Parts: sequence; structure tokens; C-alpha cells
Amino acid sequence: MNNARSAVLRLLVPLCLAATISNVSAAPPAKSAEDRYIAARDAAIDKISAIYDAGNADEAARKAEEAASADLGAQMRAMLNEPAREGFGPARLHIDTFAKGDEGFGMLDGLRFDALLGKNGEKAGQDGTDGKYVAPKAHIVVTTQTLFERWLRAHKDWWDKGVRNVPQQIGAALKDESFYTQAVSSGAAVISFNSLPIAKPAGASFANAMLAGRTQSDIPDAADHVFVSAIAGGKVYVAYGSIAPEVTIPACIAIRTGFNQKAEQADDDLRSGKIDRKAYDRLGNLRQKGEDAYKRCFTERAPKQPAFAEATRQAERLLSAALNAR
Repeated sequence: MNNARSAVLRLLVPLCLAATISNVSAAPPAKSAEDRYIAARDAAIDKISAIYDAGNADEAARKAEEAASADLGAQMRAMLNEPAREGFGPARLHIDTFAKGDEGFGMLDGLRFDALLGKNGEKAGQDGTDGKYVAPKAHIVVTTQTLFERWLRAHKDWWDKGVRNVPQQIGAALKDESFYTQAVSSGAAVISFNSLPIAKPAGASFANAMLAGRTQSDIPDAADHVFVSAIAGGKVYVAYGSIAPEVTIPACIAIRTGFNQKAEQADDDLRSGKIDRKAYDRLGNLRQKGEDAYKRCFTERAPKQPAFAEATRQAERLLSAALNAR
């Protein structure tokens, strides 16, 4: 028995040593395409931010941004291999700026397709007949699920304490207005009014749509955008666009107007001495109460509006375009 065990050991030891030597000498695994993209993106951010910090925000910064966009866009196109969308322009990198501190910094990594037409039917990307710039009616953003998850982790504490950050679960993030504000909406906050009852497309493991507005101050009087998203085939699809007709509810606007009038009266009464500070403070933040009441009213009444059903249909068509469904 001992002789048999010795024979086995004599055979195994050389094999183990060979395996150990092989593992030591083996080349480290190559970086994935996503790793290379992230490394190149971060290097571009550092380089371009330094140019701006040094006060050289003209030709040097412009050339560096153009070079970074071209390189990263090519990498992203190779990773995603996304076909063109009918009615949309060619895919471009979905990063507006590489300079830390700029408005729009930190948007979702991916490719973006911009609609060729504006909401008025005129050609987008130029001035219209009224002399005003025609913005694309809709946008489609595509990324990989793993890049999306990387972006979520990086944005866990993106905003200061006291401001709602993006949920860390991918499904929850795609249902949350904070995601759309941070990831795709440069210069304006996204306000979600209602979810829209869209049908989940074939092949998608997740789909969501919401009726929304965009604002830089108060909650808007009308919901004039839809935001849609889906997960399919290891990719995340996000699209948003303006809708017509807008969804508006005058009765809800009247509720907010009433609160604002009360707030103005309270301000006047405090200044004139009709009420003291304690009485004023007991009233609470009347304008915020009005905003909250307005949004509750809108969320409750919107599904009964004919425009709500039309918004749902437009959301489904936009999601179909995002998924390139035929």
C-alpha cells in the first residue's frame, strides 16, 4: 500500500510543480473593452479638467475634447455594435463635457442618437423659421448593463447630503427621476408625475415609462415629456422626448395658485406687523405645500385625461425605436 502511495506521489509532484510554474509565467488577463474605455475616459477627464483649471479654456481645451470624444466614441461604438435608428442621426458619445464642475459633467456613458426633427417638425440642430434653435424632439441612449452599474456606483453620493441620489438597484434607478436628472438631462431637473402603463417589449427583461416635465425652478404646469427605459440582451436602453399634446390639469394648477396667494399674503402680513414671527412660522412653507398638493392632484387626475392615453402610445413608440424593433 505504501509503495502504491509513493508511486502516485512521484507522478503528482512534477505535475503540480509544472502547473505552478505555468501559472506564475502566464500573462495577466487583458483588460476588457469596458476597462479600457473607463481608463481612457478618466484620463481625458483629468487632462481636460487640468487645462481648464490652468485657465486655458480655448483652443487647447476644444482640441482635447474633440480628440477624447472621437476616441471614446469609437470605443463605445465597437463595444455596443448598435445599428442606426430610422429618424435619428448617427450615434455619438453621450458625454457632453469632460471638465469637472461643468454643467452636464458625469452623464451616463453610452451612445446617443438624436432625432433628426424637432417637435415642430422642422429640421433639428439649426434655427427654425422663427429664428429659434430647433432641438431634437427625442433622444435615445444605449449602454451596456455593466457600464450602467459602474455609473450607478460612481453616483452613489454624487450630490450633497440632503439631496436625493440615484438608487443603487438598476430597476429602481430606471424608475427614479433623480437618475434621469443626473444621467441624461443636462441643465434641468426631471419631475416625474406618473408611471405610464406601457406593454413590456418582447425580449426585454425590464421596461418602464414615465410621464414627466423638466424644470429649473418650480414644478412645471404641464407634463410635456416621456422617459422610457428597458433592459434587453445585456444592454440598457434609455430614451426621452417631448410629447403632444401636453398633459395639463387646470384644477391642479388652481390649487397651487391658491397656496401661493396665501404665501404672498402671509409675507405681507408679517412685513406689516399683522402677524408676528411665531404665527408666520406656524403656517409652514405654504409654497412647498402648494407644490406638494399640486403634484398629488396631478398624479391622481392625469390618468383620466385623454392626453394621458396618447402619452402612453407615444412612450411605447419611442421605446420601440430605442430597441430598434421592427
